[in-house]
Amino acid sequence: MSIEQFAAAWISEHIGEFQEEKRLKKLRELRLGDLTRRKNPYLFRVKGMETGEQIIRSFLDAALSSSEETTFGDWMEKLAIAVAQEAYGGQKSTAEGIDLELEKEGRRYLVSIKSGPNWGNSSQINRMVHNFNRAMRTLRTSGHTGHVEFINGCIYGRDARPYKEKGYYKYCGRVFWEFISGSDTIYKDIIDPLGQEAERWNELFNEEYAQKVNVLTRDFLVRFCTGEGRVQWDRLLEHVSG
Repeated sequence: MSIEQFAAAWISEHIGEFQEEKRLKKLRELRLGDLTRRKNPYLFRVKGMETGEQIIRSFLDAALSSSEETTFGDWMEKLAIAVAQEAYGGQKSTAEGIDLELEKEGRRYLVSIKSGPNWGNSSQINRMVHNFNRAMRTLRTSGHTGHVEFINGCIYGRDARPYKEKGYYKYCGRVFWEFISGSDTIYKDIIDPLGQEAERWNELFNEEYAQKVNVLTRDFLVRFCTGEGRVQWDRLLEHVSG
C-alpha cells in the first residue's frame, strides 16, 4: 500500500471522529442561551438584521465556524501523525508542546503541528521554542547524542524562508506533507478522499442544521420578539450585558 493509499484509508476510517463526535455533537448541544451570550448584539444590529431567523443563522454559523476550525485542525494533526508513523515510524510525542517525533537519515526531528502559517504571535512562538529546547534537554538527559532539529509544521500554506532565527524550520503545506510522508503529491491526494467522505455526512448535517435553526428561531421569537414579531433589542441587550 502506498502512502497515498494509506492516507485515503485512514481518512475513510476516522472521518467520523470529526463529523459525528465533533461537528454534529457541537450542533446538537447548542442552546439559545449559548449563542446569545457569546455574540455581539451591536454587530448584528448595525448589519440591519430584523428577523429572528437571520439573527439565529448568524449566531449559529459564527459559533460553528470557530468550533470547526479548531476541531478539524486537531483531526488533521492526527492524520499527519498517522502518515508520519506509516512512512517513517514517527510517533505522537509525550513532551509538552511537541506533537510528533520522528527519525530520518540519522536525524531526530521534534515537530509542533499547526493548522496554518499565521497561527501565533511572538509570545506564542517563543513558547513553542521554549518547548523545543526543553524537549531536547530531556532527550540529552536520556542519553540521546545525535543531531536534533526543530520543525514547526503547518497543514496548509507556504513559507519562502523556512529557517527561522530562533533556531527552527517552518515547513508549510506541500513541504510539510512531503517531509512527513516522502510524497510530493500527498498534500493534493488527500483532498478527494476528504470530499468523498464528506458527502454523506454533510447531508445528515444539513438536515439537522435546518432543524436546529427552526428550534432556535422559535425560542428566539418567544424570548426576544414582540407579539407582532419585532425584535426587542433592549431585551436582548439586557440578557447579554445587563
